[in-house]
Amino acid sequence: MLFLRLKYSFFILISFALTACMHQQAAEEESEKIKLIVDADTANEIDDLYAIVSAIREPKFDVLGITSAQFHTSPLASDTSVLESQYLNEQILQLLEEKEIPLPIGSNQPLKSVQQPAISEASSFIVEQAQQLGAQDTLHLVILGSCTNVASAILQAPAIVPKLSVHYIGFWHNPEENSYDKKEFNSGNDTLAVEVLLNHPTLDFNVMSATTCQHLVFEKTKVDEQLKGKSAIGDYLVDRWETYERWWTKEDPEKQRWIMWDVAIIEALANPSLAKKTYFKTPPENTPREIEVYTAIDTVAMAAQFWKKLDGE
Repeated sequence: MLFLRLKYSFFILISFALTACMHQQAAEEESEKIKLIVDADTANEIDDLYAIVSAIREPKFDVLGITSAQFHTSPLASDTSVLESQYLNEQILQLLEEKEIPLPIGSNQPLKSVQQPAISEASSFIVEQAQQLGAQDTLHLVILGSCTNVASAILQAPAIVPKLSVHYIGFWHNPEENSYDKKEFNSGNDTLAVEVLLNHPTLDFNVMSATTCQHLVFEKTKVDEQLKGKSAIGDYLVDRWETYERWWTKEDPEKQRWIMWDVAIIEALANPSLAKKTYFKTPPENTPREIEVYTAIDTVAMAAQFWKKLDGE
């Protein structure tokens, strides 16, 4: 009887030890995930929606929040474009049954000066998340639209900059000449906020140029095959494609192809081997320093990674 009791106690101890090891391993794996906030002008187009779903479904990411951004220069935007983005963010998370990810609303107006933040729930949330990070942690901020919220967070609390890694879709960029064309849609929605990011001397600033990510194109036939009739979120993404009216081009009136600009930056962050980026000097009118700019992406592999995450949706 004593032997049986000792044997039982031994098994109990082993079980506790294994459970503790599993919990420790799970905690370590969670801590190794990329801590991410996605800042999106979701209602501006359709690719933001696909990118947000991709980010949430990416196992390498710990998505701390989805913030909404304004896009006031669009001819289709209302006077409260940030509310349009906020509404779609809420719809996406509801369809994905994600109840724990915060959705702070951003500023509805661009910066009024490079010294004055447009303080919002979103900018304050970014500050709070950065301040809560451990000493060795980095907060990755992916900007899919205007830079208003991120620039405002930096102006609110400059001390958070060492904790940030900013990933931005914007500019047309010629890598051979290292020339920048800032007359690009995202950049144009808050020109002053762009200058704040470019001019900060120590900000880790990574740019997925429009020149590079324009090559990631999805076909409607593939979208239908993968998503149509498969799930609520799948049908939502298909419906957005079919009902959104493209105002910037008359080409492809049947909307059989669509550039997935924003998906490119999500996949590049999740899988660095699928993209190439190089250090370039900032534009001559900005603070002289080096930033990283993507010059090439593996579009086939990126699309495959995207569909792999949505398999079964």
